[in-house]
Amino acid sequence: MEFRHLAGFVAVAEELHFGRAAARLHIAQPPLSQQIRQLESELGVQLFERSTRSVRLTSAGQAFLEPARKVLADLDVARRAAQAGGRGEVGRVGVGFAGASSHETLPVLTKAVRARHPGIELVLRGQTYSGEALARVADGEDDLGFVRLPVRREGVAVRLIEREFLVAALPAEHPLARHHEIRLPDLAGEPFVTFPGTRGSAVRDALVHACVAAGFQPRIVQEAPDSYTILALVGAGVGVTLTVSSVQHIRIPGTVYRPLAGEPNVLELALAWRADNPSAALRSVLAVAEEVLPTPVID
Repeated sequence: MEFRHLAGFVAVAEELHFGRAAARLHIAQPPLSQQIRQLESELGVQLFERSTRSVRLTSAGQAFLEPARKVLADLDVARRAAQAGGRGEVGRVGVGFAGASSHETLPVLTKAVRARHPGIELVLRGQTYSGEALARVADGEDDLGFVRLPVRREGVAVRLIEREFLVAALPAEHPLARHHEIRLPDLAGEPFVTFPGTRGSAVRDALVHACVAAGFQPRIVQEAPDSYTILALVGAGVGVTLTVSSVQHIRIPGTVYRPLAGEPNVLELALAWRADNPSAALRSVLAVAEEVLPTPVID
């Protein structure tokens, strides 16, 4: 069994298409098909069910996939470690984050990592909402993600780094903007602007849950991908929104922020990573994060 056989198997298992898998591996399809037949012959089991229209993993293939991925991942770690040693590097850590809520925390972390571990490259992926960040970490696509609690994902470790709360953002000329604080029921019937509903935005979920708890379903008239655009739309009079307190540093002409009356709607920001991630670079970043982004003391 050769590593190219495992790589071919994993590619076909993930693509479920021999043509796409061959293109991904930059080889022709016939050699890839031959590799899979050789692997099945050596293992003594059928890994795929093939038809003219589809390719599916057998139960043996499903059982073989994760161990094969781990072997390839271990090989990749060894290869990157050797290359990093030759170039005097330490490693790379992929970080998923979204928008303005990480405006205060992310620069603190990146500056500290750069100062203490200049050989670690942080690969930053913006507009990665909480749900997406969690999924990417769980699937091994990113090493570290900024997520909202609670997290219910087996194998994912988290640590709280910040507690925020919902605030209202209104057009400056809105009648409610004259108030010192906003009662949520007073926003019933108002047009709302918020994040897309299909990408796992915890802020959008919190907005909807808060409105429903206040007795109404928010009327969402416009979606936007980031806090800056949402707040610009609010300032333009398109609607109102509920956002997190950490974005109040954004000053948009025509937009004002007001606290919500009553018990605060708290959102907890956390770092998430796979507990079994073998990356030494990730461990170094987590150690720095624990120092510069400590878990807040909850009274």
